[in-house]
Amino acid sequence: MIAEKAEELMALLQTQRILTYSGWNQVNISTIALVALVALGLLLLLDYSYMIYLYFQMPPGPFPLPLVGNTHLLPDSKPWIYFEQLSRKFNSPIITFWTGRRPTIWICDAWTANELLDKRAAIYASRPRMVVFSELGAGQSNLVNMYYGDRWRLHRKLTHMGVGLQQVRNYRGFQNDESKHFERYATSVVSIIGFGRRVATFTDPIITEVIAVMQRAAELNVPGKTFPMLMESFPFLAKFPNWMAPWKQGLGKGQGRGRPFFYALAEEAVNNPNAEQCYAKKIFEEAPKHNLSRMEISSLSGNLFGAGSDTSSSTLVTFVLACCAFPETLTKAWEELDRVVGPHRSPMFQDEADLPYVKAFVKEVLRWRSVAIIGGQPHAPIKDDHYKGWLIPRNTWVQGNVWAIHHNEREFPDPDRFNPDRYVKDSLDQRPFPGEKGYMTFGWGRRVCSGQGLAEQGTFITVARLLWGFRIEKALNDQGNEIPVDIFDYTNGLNMRPNPFECRVTPRSPEIRAAIEREGRQALQDLSVYDGETQYRMSTFYATENL
Repeated sequence: MIAEKAEELMALLQTQRILTYSGWNQVNISTIALVALVALGLLLLLDYSYMIYLYFQMPPGPFPLPLVGNTHLLPDSKPWIYFEQLSRKFNSPIITFWTGRRPTIWICDAWTANELLDKRAAIYASRPRMVVFSELGAGQSNLVNMYYGDRWRLHRKLTHMGVGLQQVRNYRGFQNDESKHFERYATSVVSIIGFGRRVATFTDPIITEVIAVMQRAAELNVPGKTFPMLMESFPFLAKFPNWMAPWKQGLGKGQGRGRPFFYALAEEAVNNPNAEQCYAKKIFEEAPKHNLSRMEISSLSGNLFGAGSDTSSSTLVTFVLACCAFPETLTKAWEELDRVVGPHRSPMFQDEADLPYVKAFVKEVLRWRSVAIIGGQPHAPIKDDHYKGWLIPRNTWVQGNVWAIHHNEREFPDPDRFNPDRYVKDSLDQRPFPGEKGYMTFGWGRRVCSGQGLAEQGTFITVARLLWGFRIEKALNDQGNEIPVDIFDYTNGLNMRPNPFECRVTPRSPEIRAAIEREGRQALQDLSVYDGETQYRMSTFYATENL
C-alpha cells in the first residue's frame, strides 16, 4: 500500500515536472515569436519611414504604400501613356513612381531629358540593379546591362568596331543592295555585319526564331504588376530555383554555362574559311587581349540583332502604316523624288543632300511612333543628384518616356498626326527642340544606342526607295472600299511595333517597275558573296549542347 502510494506520488511529481517544463517552453516560444514580430514590425516601420522621407525629397508622384509602393496602380498595357498622364496630373516634367520599395524617375519632357541625361551624361551613365533583364540574363557580361566603368568602356569600344559612326559608311554597299529586298532587309544587314552571311529567306532561323525570341523578351521587359516584371518590385522572388518558381518562366536557363547561342554563331563564322570579314572575327581577335568570356563574346555578337534588326524592321512597318493613314504626305515626297532621281534608277546615298523632304519624312517616322518607347534600359546616377530642388538618389532607376517626349503639344502640335513638315527648315510647323536631330529615339548621353548611325543610314535609304518605287495604300475589301488602319494598334513591348494590318503596295509606274526588277537582280548578284546558312537553331540549341 505504501509502495503504491509512493509510486502514485512519484508519477504525480513527474507529471507536474513535465507540465512545468512544457509551460516554460511554451512561454519561451511565445516570447521569441513576439520579439520577432515586434522586430519585424519595427523594420517595416523604419523601411516605410525611409520611403516616405524619399517621397517628400524626390520629384512628385503617387503616394506609395508599404512594400508594394505604387505597383498596384500600373495599367495592364502601355504604361508609358499612364506615366504621361501622371506628368500632366502633377504638372511636372519629371515624376516618381514606386515599383515595390524601388522608386523610378520618369522623365516626360525633352528639355529635362536633355538636361539630365545629355548634359549630365557623366553622372547618368550607369545602370541600376535589374533583376529580370540583367541578373536572370547575361548580367554584367552584356554592355546593355553593365554598370558604368572600365569594362563598360571596353565593350563600348568593341561595339564601335562593328557599328560605330566611322564604320557604318563601309556598310553602304550591302545596305544599298539589301534595301532593295524589304521583307528581311534589317535582319540580313546585321547578319552580314555580325557573321558575314546574309539572311536570304523567311525560313532562315535567324528570322523564324531569334527575332521572335527577342520580340518576346521586349514584351516581358515592360513595367508591370504581373510576372516576370513583378520580380523587379519583389527581388527576393528571383532567388527561388526555377523548378519551384513558375513565375520565372525559364529565365536564366543556360546562362553562364557551356556555349551561349550567339557565341556558337560567332564561332561558326570564324571557323568558316569562305565567310567574309565580319564583326565576329574582329571580336575573336580581340578576345585574348581583353580576356573576354564566352558570355561576353555572345553578348557583343547578339546585341547586333537585339539593337539592329527588330528595331529597324519595326520602324519600317511603322513607315508603311503612316503612308496608309496619311496619304496626303506622299505627294511632296513623290514630287521631290521624281525631280531629283527620276524613274530609271532608285535613290542612292549620294542623293540625300538633295532630298530634304524625304529626310524630314524619315525623321517624322522616327518621332511619330518610336520603337524604343521608354528609351531602352534605365539609366542610373552614379551619385546623388539634385534637379530643381528634387533629390535623385544614387542608383535610382531613371527612365526616359519617349512617348511623352515625342507627344508633347509644345514641341509637336497635334502629335498623333504624321507630319514631315515638322522637320522642314523654316516651316511653320517647326518648333524648338533640344539637340539638332529633333527627336530622342535612340536614347541619351553615354548610353545612346551604339547602332544609331547604322539605323539612321539604313532607314533613310530604305524609306527613300520605298517612297520612290511604290504607292503604299490602304487595302480594299470585297466591295472595293478601303479598309481603315488603326494608328494606335501597337504591341506592348519595350520595342513596340504595329500589330498586323493590311495594305496595298504597287509600283508607281512601268518605268519604275522595270528599274526595281533590274536593280533587284543586280543586288542579288552582288550579295551572293554573303550566301550561307547557319547549322544552329535556337529552338534546339540548349537541348543538344553539353552544358
